[in-house]
Amino acid sequence: MRFLDEAELRRRVDMRSAIRAVADAFAQLWRGDADAPVRTPLVDGHGATLFMPGRLGARTTGLKVVSVRPGNHARGLPAIHAVVLTVDPVTGIPEAVLDARWLTALRTGAATGVATEWLARPDASTLAVFGAGAQAEAQVEAVAAVRDLTEVRIVSSSGTSARRLADRLVERGAVPRAVGGSDGGTALRGADIVVTVTDSPTPVLNDTDVEPGTHVNAVGGYTLAMQELPTKLVARSRVFVDERAAVLDEAGDIVTPIEAGVLTVDALVELGAVVAGDRPGRQSPDQVTVFKSVGNIVQDLAVARLALDRGDRGRAD
Repeated sequence: MRFLDEAELRRRVDMRSAIRAVADAFAQLWRGDADAPVRTPLVDGHGATLFMPGRLGARTTGLKVVSVRPGNHARGLPAIHAVVLTVDPVTGIPEAVLDARWLTALRTGAATGVATEWLARPDASTLAVFGAGAQAEAQVEAVAAVRDLTEVRIVSSSGTSARRLADRLVERGAVPRAVGGSDGGTALRGADIVVTVTDSPTPVLNDTDVEPGTHVNAVGGYTLAMQELPTKLVARSRVFVDERAAVLDEAGDIVTPIEAGVLTVDALVELGAVVAGDRPGRQSPDQVTVFKSVGNIVQDLAVARLALDRGDRGRAD
């Protein structure tokens, strides 16, 4: 049985290849060639531990365990830890264990990359990101992989972490210009793409600040108690999801508008259906599109399979 740590995964997989792999996984899930049961959470006073089994195609079966511990920040530790175990689908023999903390950020970013590639306007060039935590940097990297960004605006509650992330993005050469602050309204002015990557129980932006033609990726919320987007914004948008069953079980951003009677279950379009060519994506330049992601195991298995295959045959392009 193989073990791939973060350093090895970084050598084998980059964001562009992860986006391609996750796009294919979404299409397979939509077509019924993959299984992603709703995850099982264990929640206590320390945080949540999530158990996610699944299958991707004929070659990859596995389980992901991810823990979210907000209190780790005070301990000087990462808030998220995760592992992925893959097994041979035929024999059931364990195949590999992958350190999935970085893999989680990569695959979450890759899902945003897929959604942005298929749903944002082709000329979109300004990105506003709400949240400057562990996932934010990968989100920017993913959007930059599918659109030519001229400016990134990072928003955090105090503005301090946002400015640090903005400086780091420019120093790395990830984007040509990045600014950080605490004013969401200013960040949204002229923004073509928005990413929310927080665990906020209340909306982090105002509906009236989101301009026509904007594409919004709502990434952070993963429970019914979290809601990053205003209900009015979701109500006036064309809404896409990573998987309908999962968001109906876990996403306050979707369930709250449904319970308010301003969104229907039938209106939710799975992103895999768009990638597969079975449903349209953006329908006009002025349409506001929303992609709500809670994450699922096929994203992890897609990146895991990519990494394992690249190790078997050497790094691919």
